[in-house]
Amino acid sequence: MGHLGIQKEEVYKALAKRLNKNPVGAPLNETLMQILSIMYTEQEAAIGAAFPAGFTTLDKLSQTTGLPAAELLCQLEQMADKGLVFDIPRHDTHYYQLSPLVIGFFEYTFMRASSKLPLKELAELFERYHREDGVVNEFFGADTKMFQTWAYESLLPTDLETETEVLTYEKASEMIRDAGGGSLTMCYCRHQAWHLGEACKAPIEDVCMSLGSASEWLVRRGFARPATTDQLLHVLEQTEELGLVHLADNVQKKPAYICHCCGCCCGLLRSINRHETPSVHASNFLPAISQAACTGCGACVERCHVNALQLTETAGETHAELLAERCLGCGACIRGCRQSAIKLQRKSKLYLPPKDKREQMANIAQEKGKLTKANL
Repeated sequence: MGHLGIQKEEVYKALAKRLNKNPVGAPLNETLMQILSIMYTEQEAAIGAAFPAGFTTLDKLSQTTGLPAAELLCQLEQMADKGLVFDIPRHDTHYYQLSPLVIGFFEYTFMRASSKLPLKELAELFERYHREDGVVNEFFGADTKMFQTWAYESLLPTDLETETEVLTYEKASEMIRDAGGGSLTMCYCRHQAWHLGEACKAPIEDVCMSLGSASEWLVRRGFARPATTDQLLHVLEQTEELGLVHLADNVQKKPAYICHCCGCCCGLLRSINRHETPSVHASNFLPAISQAACTGCGACVERCHVNALQLTETAGETHAELLAERCLGCGACIRGCRQSAIKLQRKSKLYLPPKDKREQMANIAQEKGKLTKANL
């Protein structure tokens, strides 16, 4: 790390230590230092290191950093344009918060097609960083995950005499309608994979959704374009036809992000495939396979993004078999079954997501021993 110079290196180390205090932190290593030295100027790094937990005001941050408010405001504007800082206007005051690495400036960096940043170099560095010791566990090791799986609505059970009623937080369309629209942006994972020469054929442009205040900020800062409710619902339908996995914020109320993911590019699903790490919560549904109807064609196996299906032979006949402990309950396998041999069934034990983002982050912080709920 000495190539930065001793004084400059200490500034970036201080920033890294501050980022690592977040509920979902950023373990310090050489690769992270390289990423930070590209993303932040030295002065921006010093400002970032001075941020408290949660939101703060310009005046308070000016007192902490010793920078005049006008100079600091200019720096914060530049940082917000790079996705390094959130700025939220409320009444007559702007509130600022340091962006975490995930969900944060990694995603924002690759939401844009054009950037002054060296995206190919950053794509390689982020890919290397995700493989460093301790990083996967830091991102996904808490019992409470950042994302949950939404099952395909068209496949949800409708016989309420035998099935528990489907809840609001299990229906992507209801969440989108409740938000009254939002925005669309590039799939940051497939965009990163494109820079690595590894992107699949799934769409990159206008495929990931944002809702609520997160969407407003992304549009204002040029990371996303506004989208109506109908446009978002159309993308939802298209991505189901493509067999992608719906992953949304792991909350009951006001999810900020809805991604449509593939096992080859998505960082979350790749962690399941590469590291056997349960990086997302499964839906409250599981595919049920009719062995009588299954012909063993293997279409469902090919469509599964996390290798939760396999073909087995019994008494000379080949059938699909579900590995329930790996299954996300998304429904992608069912859309590919020409024999109608699979349907979704509700699990006997249901998962209840945190009420909102605040509770989710408090849970993650507590599970990691970083903070108590009183600190958040």
